[in-house]
Amino acid sequence: MFQPSPWRADFPAIAALHRQHQTYLDSAATTQKPQALLDALSHYYGHGAANVHRAQHLPGALATQAFEATRDKTAAWLNAADARQIVFTHGATSALNLLAYGLEHRFEAGDEIAVSALEHHANLLPWQQLAQRRNLRLVVLPVNDHGHVDLDQALQLIGPRTRLLAISQLSNVLGTWQPLAPLLSHARAQGALSVVDGAQGVVHGRHDVQQLDCDFYVFSSHKLYGPEGVGVLYGRAQALALLRHWQFGGEMVQLADYQSASFRPAPLGFEAGTPPIAGVIGLGATLDYLASLDANAVANHESSLHQHLLRGLADREGIRVLGAPQTALVSFVIEGVHNADIAHLLTEQGIAVRAGHHCAMPLLKGLGLDGAIRVSLGLYTDSDDLQRFFDALDQGLELLR
Repeated sequence: MFQPSPWRADFPAIAALHRQHQTYLDSAATTQKPQALLDALSHYYGHGAANVHRAQHLPGALATQAFEATRDKTAAWLNAADARQIVFTHGATSALNLLAYGLEHRFEAGDEIAVSALEHHANLLPWQQLAQRRNLRLVVLPVNDHGHVDLDQALQLIGPRTRLLAISQLSNVLGTWQPLAPLLSHARAQGALSVVDGAQGVVHGRHDVQQLDCDFYVFSSHKLYGPEGVGVLYGRAQALALLRHWQFGGEMVQLADYQSASFRPAPLGFEAGTPPIAGVIGLGATLDYLASLDANAVANHESSLHQHLLRGLADREGIRVLGAPQTALVSFVIEGVHNADIAHLLTEQGIAVRAGHHCAMPLLKGLGLDGAIRVSLGLYTDSDDLQRFFDALDQGLELLR
């Protein structure tokens, strides 16, 4: 039975891709953009671009107003207590590196940082490199067969020497929601700070950072149907106060002399230089668009398509799904077939999926794999997209087996 997407027409690129005989199933890597975003970018550039926070003229005032309005909208989207808890960066990776450098002074040799075994490189490598710089111990929390952090083991590994826990909300490879509540609660009881990588999780449902009770939460705009080059760092007020400045330049300065300077607190103190103004304004337009949708309808649509995808893969012989995916994406391997070979044949048939280690090489190595195919869904995906994928997959398997 055909399942349409009620929001497909809101994304003009989908129609353009369809005219090119392309089926886009790589939304976990980046999403297509709604017309509301395109209109906002066009309006900003077409009606007078200007720098923010530092000009008294009308274009500067209007740009600053729109920029700061997005900070308010982002705080509302996450239910942050105060818009000043929202720092704009150049992506989730940039935000995580900001934290790794900004918190470095709090670590002493022998301290521990805990990360899960399923982290994206962006939430692994900054902590790995910090551990090397400061002679720390990086503790890796194991993952069970279903793709969740093993709680029993994790609660034993997070102890009094743990200074920070960094964990993904939703795995970008396994599509599994992680048991954040007990992990964050236990980390706090040990006196550790917590960092949640929400790059995938923020896309699916509304998440209340006050209820989540983490110290920091990061995500990238481009995965949330917004523009590239924009990231969001939420920090609890007390946690933001612990950060030291890590980039220096215009706007973040309070007072400067040749031999010394003082710097603003968050958020502007961590937004050195000209920020991605158009992108931030575009994110605001995207959040307005997303807020106008029926959240239950979106969740039901994604869930139904996800079940359709899982059933279709289960019906095909020799396919092994990694973990027990819960939403939006599925990664899989095929017995006797290299992931790059089937990806090539899918690409030739106009099916855009992701193949490889998905920036989670240690996880794939731990599973004894050098890569996997990942299919990921978006607001605009419909059941015909999945049928084209299955048809192309069957044809590819026929050629390779």
